[in-house]
Amino acid sequence: MHQPQGVRLEVIVVDNASTDGAADMVASEFPAVQLVRNGGNAGFARANNQAAASARGRYLFFLNNDTVIPPGALAELAAFLERQPATLLVGPRLRDGAGNVQASCRKRPTIATFLHRTLLLRWTGLFRKRYEEYRGKNQCTLAPADADVLMGAALMMRRADFWALGGWDEDFTFGGEDLELCLRVKRLGRVVYVPEVEITHFGRASTRQHPAYAAPHIAAGFVKYFRKAGATRTGLFFYKLALTLDAPLQLAVRGVQFPVRRLLGRRRAAQRSRTALAETWSFLRRGLIAFWRS
Repeated sequence: MHQPQGVRLEVIVVDNASTDGAADMVASEFPAVQLVRNGGNAGFARANNQAAASARGRYLFFLNNDTVIPPGALAELAAFLERQPATLLVGPRLRDGAGNVQASCRKRPTIATFLHRTLLLRWTGLFRKRYEEYRGKNQCTLAPADADVLMGAALMMRRADFWALGGWDEDFTFGGEDLELCLRVKRLGRVVYVPEVEITHFGRASTRQHPAYAAPHIAAGFVKYFRKAGATRTGLFFYKLALTLDAPLQLAVRGVQFPVRRLLGRRRAAQRSRTALAETWSFLRRGLIAFWRS
């Protein structure tokens, strides 16, 4: 709010029934902001569509709540879209709070890509190359380049293009919607990574605080994405089966890792194990049925 961006701004905040006082803080400290209060958690996609429906500017910039934008960043992204009429979606380079470059663009994932994340298959090395290509930072060049997927933390589109595309897919609640949006955009035009614009993204701030909500929805969201991307029923069945069988193994491994790492004084590693433990338990307890129905 206090960083000059070189463009006229309207800021729209959609609050998905938060309980930490954030909405009241926005209302009292930023009266110029248009605040939309939802009575329940409408999900990431629907909340973004709500904000877009209220917007009147030529460009839409979708931004996560765990980000910091430097001066002029929005003007640079808008100028890029102005110069490139065939480009429909742009995203910046992302850095974490310590200044390290995050994976800001990725290749289109497949079921095989995500199967490598399971403990059942990771030790075999199966699909490792595909997963490393998907996660790799080297694919994000130092110059603007076409990308398969941009991270949903910070994305800009022309408002007209966004609505012509149909907006965010509200079949998704939380997880996978940025993959699906990029898939649809690439059928009509270019998705471009713009690294000269950098934004700080602390990353997973909300998911770490709310694993019981995030983990089940993320798992179901990826299944929805694969289905919409054309995966076969057989492929989806084996993907679901692999993740279901892998979850108890994840619980056992993380359950041992967490106390061992704490005893060894490895606090950050222990916290990662604890978060993974909470996410896996939430997936098994609350999300398994929805996961198979997705």
